[in-house]
Amino acid sequence: MIAQSIPSPGIIRDYIALTKPRIISLLLVTAVGGMVLAAKGLPDPIIALFVIVCGYLAAGGAHALNHYIESDIDSMMHRTRKRPVASGRVSRRQALVFGIVLTIASFALLSAFVNVLSAALTLSGTLIYIFVYTIGLKRSTPQNIVIGGAAGAVPPMVGWAAVTGTVGLPAVYLFAIIFFWTPPHFWALALLIKDDYARAGVPMLPVVTSVVDTKQHILLYTVLLVALTLMFFTTGAVGWVYLVSALGLGGAFIYLAIMHIRSEGTEGTKSLYLYSLLYLALLFLAVMIDGMVNV
Repeated sequence: MIAQSIPSPGIIRDYIALTKPRIISLLLVTAVGGMVLAAKGLPDPIIALFVIVCGYLAAGGAHALNHYIESDIDSMMHRTRKRPVASGRVSRRQALVFGIVLTIASFALLSAFVNVLSAALTLSGTLIYIFVYTIGLKRSTPQNIVIGGAAGAVPPMVGWAAVTGTVGLPAVYLFAIIFFWTPPHFWALALLIKDDYARAGVPMLPVVTSVVDTKQHILLYTVLLVALTLMFFTTGAVGWVYLVSALGLGGAFIYLAIMHIRSEGTEGTKSLYLYSLLYLALLFLAVMIDGMVNV
């Protein structure tokens, strides 16, 4: 009887998969970046622990709810058809309950042990992701990721609010950087799996327009992103370590986007997509290093 009550390793793996841990890892890096910049050094370890744990719970809950809502789409796409809900290994009801529980736990813990503002911001990210992006925009407009990307831009604001109890201008800049990073990153992925999106009837940009037009959009947003990262330096919140890093990383991003336009089809798209992940991680690492040395 005891053995029967213990979840099997497969079930545990499926519930972990519902949270999409690989995506969360990058979100947590940006949250830590916000904390370090706000603290001008290492933040209080207790606050940092709660932000990281609750950030995982909130993002994991949002992703579980996404599995619940998009099980029909996921089952039609090669990339997602083996996901726990789409494949039937976890029921939609189980995913719904799991997502709600994680979301409530995150809000309650942050409110009790950090502050209400960080909890409210975290919850806002979940609500934007579920109601604005997943339900409202994803199936109706190719601009879905442009607007819905705001959800993934919330973590550094949470980190900043957890340390300071406010939302300052540097936190808004960090939010904006991720907001403008999201379209070129996600459109590169969408180019790689555009047939999947077309099969599922999701109007991602490469589905409703040409590959060339999508590449041009990627370059435009990349240029805007890099310009924004350089503007951040003018606020005085970050110093030369950040500026040199932003110039180097941004220059490489623009170069890859230009080469991407000049290439045939989706040649170079995967490299651009992978670099976009590395770019954001390294940029926020630069923010952290700068936050510790630029006191």
